[in-house]
Amino acid sequence: MVIDIHAHANYYGLTCEKLIENMDQYGIDKAWLLTLETPDPEYAYSYHKCTFVTKDGPIPFSTSIGFQDPDHRFILGYGPDPRKPDSIYRMEAAIDLYNVKVYGEIMLRMMYDNLDAIRMFRFCGKRKIPVIVELKYGIEGESQTPFTDFWYGGGIEVFERALRQCPDTIFFGHGAGFWAHISGDDRYDKENYPTGPIVPGGKLIELMRRYDNLYLDLSAGSGLNAMKRDLSFTKEFLDEFQDRACYGRDFIDNAHQEFLNSLGLKQEIMDKIYYQNAIKLIPLD
Repeated sequence: MVIDIHAHANYYGLTCEKLIENMDQYGIDKAWLLTLETPDPEYAYSYHKCTFVTKDGPIPFSTSIGFQDPDHRFILGYGPDPRKPDSIYRMEAAIDLYNVKVYGEIMLRMMYDNLDAIRMFRFCGKRKIPVIVELKYGIEGESQTPFTDFWYGGGIEVFERALRQCPDTIFFGHGAGFWAHISGDDRYDKENYPTGPIVPGGKLIELMRRYDNLYLDLSAGSGLNAMKRDLSFTKEFLDEFQDRACYGRDFIDNAHQEFLNSLGLKQEIMDKIYYQNAIKLIPLD
């Protein structure tokens, strides 16, 4: 079995039917279907090239609802902006009415330890809903909006404060600003996708060892890039954290599976990454 914990509705033109065909092509049995309700102008305008952006953000919950299929291939996620006064009421309704199982993803120009965010994260912990957040440092010159850069979450120290304040909530680390901290160098706020051998002392490693409520979302270019930097390190890394690493794509190709399958990991580790860890958090109905 293979479960993709990071998929999106109507992404890159894939309708419900086309996404199921894509999943079948790559042997994916289930997918967590996440929203992206980042408000304008906090998202990159390049999102217009890969999805039909609405007033509710690049990938609103209304789109995901239409993706519920008869074979139940999708597990719904929803990430309302916690800065909105009714966000928890929205999330609660989504859980109770639409069987939402994931909070996310959120990609917001806010500190992830502010009071509104902590309140939402704790609510998710009480409802046994895992949280997927994108962390990113602003790299000068990448913005197409009135902002000079894109940053999401406020940095790894802010994320750690959220982890510490919400011990009953499962968090998935995701995004360039999270994965760059796999290495102990100082390139995390200078390059979105640093390359080269892993330097000891990475903050990500420290957080994984300190907080058992932190999981790894291996998806996107950020996760794949981090895994490819140093293969001997990656094998040890995935062995150590095999119980909290989950396969995801955030794309529509098969690059992540191809890479994972090339590492020569034990089958028991592969099974955990591909589906067992996801089922542990969200049992299949």
